[in-house]
Amino acid sequence: MSGKERGRKPSESDAGAVHQIHLEGMPMCVVWGGTLPSAARSGDMKIVVIGGNGFIGRELCRRAVEAGHEVTSVARSGPPDPAVRGPWAAAVEWRAADVFAPQDWRNVLEGADSVVHSIGIIEEHPTEGVTFERVNGDAGIIAALESERAGVDRFVYVSSSTTPPRTRSAYLTAKRRAEAAIADLAVESVVLRPGPVYGPEQPHFPAPVNALFGLLGRFDVVARQFGADRPLSVETVGRATLDVAVRERVPDEPIDGPTIATQYGGSRTGD
Repeated sequence: MSGKERGRKPSESDAGAVHQIHLEGMPMCVVWGGTLPSAARSGDMKIVVIGGNGFIGRELCRRAVEAGHEVTSVARSGPPDPAVRGPWAAAVEWRAADVFAPQDWRNVLEGADSVVHSIGIIEEHPTEGVTFERVNGDAGIIAALESERAGVDRFVYVSSSTTPPRTRSAYLTAKRRAEAAIADLAVESVVLRPGPVYGPEQPHFPAPVNALFGLLGRFDVVARQFGADRPLSVETVGRATLDVAVRERVPDEPIDGPTIATQYGGSRTGD
C-alpha cells in the first residue's frame, strides 16, 4: 500500500530547507525548515484542532475525546456555543486565539502528534478582513508552518472538492493554494476533499438545502451520481478526519468524497 508513514525519513532537501510561501496581500516570506517530524507516540495522542468550535471541528473534537485522545482547540471565539456543546466539551482545552496571531497559540503545539486545520468560510466580509484568500488559504498555511516549526508529526488539512453555488472561484483556488504550499513543507501532511457536508447545526446552508443534501447523501445510488462532489454527513467526515490524524499510514494523494464515503460511511448508504 502506497502512502506516507509516521516517522518518515525526510529527504536531504527537507533539513534546513528554505520554504518560499506566498500569503495573499503580503510579500513572499522565507521560512527555514527546522525540527523534522518525529515518530508517533504510542497509546493516546495529542491532537490540536484549528477551528475546533466549527461545524466539522466540533465533530472531530467529540470523536477524539471519546476515543481517549488529548484534544486542544484553537479558535478565535474559544469554545462553541453552549447550545451545541455536549459533555465531551469539558475534556477539550479551548484556546481562544486568532490563527493569524500564532504567537498567542503556538505553545499548544508542544508535544502534539497531529494538527488538524478545519477552518473555512463560504461568505466573505472584506471590510473585516474575512476573505477567501485569507481564511481559506493563508490560515491553513500559517497553521502548517507553525506545525512544522513545532516538530508535529502530521498536519491534516480539511479542504473541499468544489466551489459552492454563487460563490467566488477564490473559495476553491485559495484552498488549492494552501494544499500546494503545505505539501512543500517538512511536516507530513494529508488532505481531505469532501463535497457538501450536511448535518445538525450546519451553519453555512439554509435549512432546506441542508435537508436536501441529507436526503441525497443517505442513498448511495443517488449520492454516487455527484462523483467527487457527493454530499457527506458531518459524522462521516469527522470519522475520516480523526482516522487520518491518528492512523500509522496515510495516502500521498488527497482523499476525495467517494473514498471518504466508501471507507468511513454507514453500511447501508455509504455515508
